[in-house]
Amino acid sequence: MPTLIDTYIENRSRVQPNHANNYGTVHGGNVMKWMDEIGAMSAMRFAGESCVTASIDNMDFRNPVPTGDTVAIEAYVHGSGRTSVRTRVRAFRENPRTGEREQTTESQFVFVAVDENGTPTTVPDLTVESDRGERLLRAAKAGENE
Repeated sequence: MPTLIDTYIENRSRVQPNHANNYGTVHGGNVMKWMDEIGAMSAMRFAGESCVTASIDNMDFRNPVPTGDTVAIEAYVHGSGRTSVRTRVRAFRENPRTGEREQTTESQFVFVAVDENGTPTTVPDLTVESDRGERLLRAAKAGENE
């Protein structure tokens, strides 16, 4: 049975000129796409099945990410239903030279596990077996940072 920590995934994308708007910062649609992809990977790791996006809660873009900086995305599962997987996904602006980070975006994504025919399929129960997992779970439920 997967634990919350088993579902934790982090990835980075460097903001290139083709990702930017005419203000020299990343398009919000690119950030949303990257968040959806990483969130789905986390959900698939949990479900052991393909997962499709069912809903996205509020998505507020708090800070821009300039061309040349990195967008770091982290996601983890914090809840499940019969066929659904609830995932917390956060994006950060990260300076690639110093590692300095600033949160830019956060949302809750709900995915549905589907079998090879695209039919919704059941998912396991989520377990939390570590202090870090407990902190992440509380943060997801409170909408706060770890």
